[in-house]
Amino acid sequence: MTQTILLDPLVPMVLIWVGAGLATGMVALALWRGLSGWWLRGLAAAMVLAALANPSLQTEERRALGDIVIAVVDETASNRLTDRAAQAAAALEHLEARVARLADTELRVVRLRDTDDNAGTLMMQALAGALSEEPADRIAGVVLITDGQIHDAQLAPDTPAPVHALLTGQPDDWDRRLIVRNAPAFAILGESVTLTLKVEDQGDVPPAQAGQARLSLSVNGEDARTVTVPVGEELALPVMLERGGMNVLQFEVAEAEGELTTRNNAAIVQINGVRDRLSVLLVSGEPHAGQRTWRNLLKSDASVDLVHFTILRPPDKQDGVPVSELSLIAFPTRELFIDKIDEFDLIIFDRYSRRGILPASYYDNVRRYVERGGAVLVAAGPELAGVESIWRSPLGFAFPARPTSRVLEVGFRPELSDLGRRHPVTEGLDDAMPRADDGGPGWGRWFRLVEVEQETGQAVMEGPEGRPVLILDRVGDGRLALLASDHAWLWDRGHEGGGPQLELLRRLAHWMMGEPELEEEALTATAQGGTITVTRRTLADTAAPVTVTGPDGAEVTLDLTEETPGRFAARWEAPGIGLYRLTDGTLDAVIALGPSAPREFEQTIATADTLAPLVGTTRGGALPIAEGLPDLRQVREGRAAAGRGWIGITPRDAQATTDLRTATLLPAWLWLLAAAGLALAAWLREGRASRKP
Repeated sequence: MTQTILLDPLVPMVLIWVGAGLATGMVALALWRGLSGWWLRGLAAAMVLAALANPSLQTEERRALGDIVIAVVDETASNRLTDRAAQAAAALEHLEARVARLADTELRVVRLRDTDDNAGTLMMQALAGALSEEPADRIAGVVLITDGQIHDAQLAPDTPAPVHALLTGQPDDWDRRLIVRNAPAFAILGESVTLTLKVEDQGDVPPAQAGQARLSLSVNGEDARTVTVPVGEELALPVMLERGGMNVLQFEVAEAEGELTTRNNAAIVQINGVRDRLSVLLVSGEPHAGQRTWRNLLKSDASVDLVHFTILRPPDKQDGVPVSELSLIAFPTRELFIDKIDEFDLIIFDRYSRRGILPASYYDNVRRYVERGGAVLVAAGPELAGVESIWRSPLGFAFPARPTSRVLEVGFRPELSDLGRRHPVTEGLDDAMPRADDGGPGWGRWFRLVEVEQETGQAVMEGPEGRPVLILDRVGDGRLALLASDHAWLWDRGHEGGGPQLELLRRLAHWMMGEPELEEEALTATAQGGTITVTRRTLADTAAPVTVTGPDGAEVTLDLTEETPGRFAARWEAPGIGLYRLTDGTLDAVIALGPSAPREFEQTIATADTLAPLVGTTRGGALPIAEGLPDLRQVREGRAAAGRGWIGITPRDAQATTDLRTATLLPAWLWLLAAAGLALAAWLREGRASRKP
């Protein structure tokens, strides 16, 4: 029980202090004049001042509170390697037994687990949360059971008691990891980029394992190669991508005997392969209204190098103008169609006919160019149906359709075929347009169609009575597209509301140049968080199940559901990070989920260095569990709290108030009555003294 006198003044304290000064002066004056009642006057003044101060007596009942020891147990991935989890469990059990022996001492256990965002071991955040839940004057000590590899040491909270670290691990632990630096997000196809690799050893490396390591490399899960590399040296690795789109490069160091883990032996780099500049040759025949449409489309793309070859004066035109006055230089047809034809990514014949400009061998060379992997687009007009049609040249052997020599001069609205609604070149083109009254796509009509009979390829757009308008075909390793109308420019001019002309021609050009996102048969995968979305694009009505092989070799089979025509998808929660391989028996794909090596495995050797500032500031200690579990002692505050084989906690002697009572010492009227009595006694005493001779 504790009693305290409290003041609740009836007037401001400054007035009470002024009154005390005046009273002291008056008592001093009475004493100087020799008044015998001076001390009674002083007591009377004191009684008045006490009444104004209004004193009260506070009685406080308290009970003793026990001390609290906080134990933070690291259960993250790095502290589960080898026997570390068992060491941590034994240390916690030992600590619980030692705390149980101490009177009025409790143990609070906080378990720290892995985070979903690969943030690492956030032990200081866990400790700060535990400290905030307990009264600071009850904290007697903190014990961290960990391997010391924490990632928020700079956030260490202020701790009112000693902090100790019990370190897991063995003194002969060692590990090997792979580091990849300078990995670009994208690379130009056909150009070399340089990655920097380093194989690094940590800990007590056995002599037999030092020096060299075996490193395997693969691109998109294929073309795996194995080389021997030195350990501890940075290696410059040139990489050249041949496939557009996302490329997954995997590097893996062979497992060495005795190393802690292989989770940091692999690295995954994702590089988007892009084309530098697309080289396009546009060969225009008879000038027409749509010629400028092609030129404007290609010139508007800064990544396109365009060479435009136009026949302004065919040989059959007899106007008497000398050829020497028509051009300054001869057009380099041989260089374009023989010597440098393989440098073009796409060749477009826009209403071109055989007019004696190009010999038959040139057309045959264009056919071979397509078969070797090139791309040709034929935008046909009436000339395709005539005797000078390029279909009648050696290039015609690569055509997917044969012209019937009929040209339909009739208004019609091009529509997507059933196959066109599934093909990536035309998929969804009519979804962005309002529907027409007859239920068809709400775009403008065309007024000319060259009738052709399809022999190969895929007709993705149709005209009147189902006649092909746009046919796509693969020829050898290359591609050829036939647009059987020269009126696509009407959409560009907004005739009858226009249409998706720009998007159609853009997709068509990119499909012909083999852009991965426009492949009609493709298996792709994307990841968001831990969810993998598998997409299968196909022209078939069904899609086969996809088998996913995880980093640990476990396989899962996913059934795909059709979401839009030609697109089948499935979503799957991956069990962990790493490289996943996908296959449906025909197509293969790979995807990297998360970092190749989680942050927990960047550094795996147990160490006290990260915790040394916090432990040293609080006079604690860092002891390896492998050398034995320490005893627990109580030490006085300010003393060293750790030594050989022991750690200490500081008793806090905290108390809690259980009852609080406040009572006035005397009523105000009693203070005033006492003051009046003392003043009367002083008057009587001094009066009596004055009557004596």
